[in-house]
Amino acid sequence: MTITLELPFPPSTNTVWRQFQGRTILSKRGRTFRREVVEMVGHQYDDAPLRGRLSVRVELYPPDKRKRDIDNYGGKALLDAITHAQVWVDDELIDRLTIQRCENVSGGRCVVHIAEIEP
Repeated sequence: MTITLELPFPPSTNTVWRQFQGRTILSKRGRTFRREVVEMVGHQYDDAPLRGRLSVRVELYPPDKRKRDIDNYGGKALLDAITHAQVWVDDELIDRLTIQRCENVSGGRCVVHIAEIEP
């Protein structure tokens, strides 16, 4: 079984976390993205959180032609938001992660394919 989620284009990991009074906190941009992911996942996946080992393929469709390091967009901020949306118990379950840059689309988007790995 493969779960496919269509999500907004993620913000850069560099903009998601901020230092505040000696603590690392989620930035306003990070909180907005997390809320959007939770809402969109709620319309696409309503099963129990996955508990097995996972393979995840991320397709990034950037909103424009700016240069981007794809690991800044398809990594931590995205996976943490999906964890927060309770698709899986924890992103520690991911054994295989593939991030692919795709063609630019207006507004950008992200497609995530999740499959449980057979033991």
